[in-house]
Amino acid sequence: MNELSVNPLSVEPLPFQASFEQIPDDEAETAKELAETLRGIMQTTFEDSGHAVRSVHAKSHGLLRGQITVLDGLPRPLAQGVFARPGTLPVVMRFSTNPGDVLDDKVSTPRGLALKIIGVEGARLPGSEGDQTQDFVMQNAKAFTAATPKAFLKTLKLLAKTTDKGPGLKRALSAVLRGVETTIEAMGGESGTLKSLGGHPLTNLLGESYNTVVPLLYGPYYAKLAVVPVSPELTALTDKPVDLDDKPDGLREAVVEHFSHHGGVWEVRIQLATDIEKMPIEDASVQWPEDVSPYVTVARITLEPQPAWDEERRQGIDDGMAFSPWHGLQEHRPLGGVMRARKPSYEMSSQFRATHNGCPMHEPR
Repeated sequence: MNELSVNPLSVEPLPFQASFEQIPDDEAETAKELAETLRGIMQTTFEDSGHAVRSVHAKSHGLLRGQITVLDGLPRPLAQGVFARPGTLPVVMRFSTNPGDVLDDKVSTPRGLALKIIGVEGARLPGSEGDQTQDFVMQNAKAFTAATPKAFLKTLKLLAKTTDKGPGLKRALSAVLRGVETTIEAMGGESGTLKSLGGHPLTNLLGESYNTVVPLLYGPYYAKLAVVPVSPELTALTDKPVDLDDKPDGLREAVVEHFSHHGGVWEVRIQLATDIEKMPIEDASVQWPEDVSPYVTVARITLEPQPAWDEERRQGIDDGMAFSPWHGLQEHRPLGGVMRARKPSYEMSSQFRATHNGCPMHEPR
């Protein structure tokens, strides 16, 4: 890939104000219920398998190591936090799908990407003092499926009741939902709810773009962050079907096959907020308009060909690492009720896995 040139910033970012966050009186209770519900999912799957997996995004499909290069000459509003200075740092990437139980890949759900940047310096968020990492947790969507923590909790409780129930029925339902979603998209629409229930197209997850879906602080501003494939070997996989017939782990097999021969390059892009009405913090379901504030590239992630899945990586990354947007710098604090309410759940999940698997979480340095 050629060196990237930095585009001039075409917007005036809106400085973050504490009043942009509105915390309901009962948010702590909602957060507690969220953690309890997610712990119930983990307990169920642990009793079934004898191995503790994450309460969401339990199944990983690629565990990869590479590097991120922050671009030189960024405009000051973009040169914030981990992107404040040009340079190159190691990264770990974990690709996943979102259910809390490990399902046949034909139960096709939204995809996730967790990114861990190693060697980051700066004032830390509470709970990550002494670490040198910055995590960004993303989905292949541009907004969250629920507007508020309470709405998310309501959906989560329904999904929790289906944990480890009827895998064959889930595959059949997924096929029906994919057909409905295809029809909706052919008419120019899209349903995040149908996708989350199993209606996601059976496509290669390496061709997807990933987004934090909820905002985060970006120095004195606030923003969303995206990771977008740009190298030809990755963009060729966008919307490309994956053969999953008799391949319950077909997505993982596709990732392993790709990285046995190819590497990949992604751009890290930032969408700075410019308008609190059009780009709210407390309604996580709003997709921020890109005609008002376009995404601008701030860094590039490069991966070389490598084993995308092996026992060493499964133990060291899948079991040995936790990915949380609360691992990081104060300048990238997660914002909004959905993220505030999920903080105890991230902590519970890593503690549950560490205890039940006898494998303490570790942050690389």
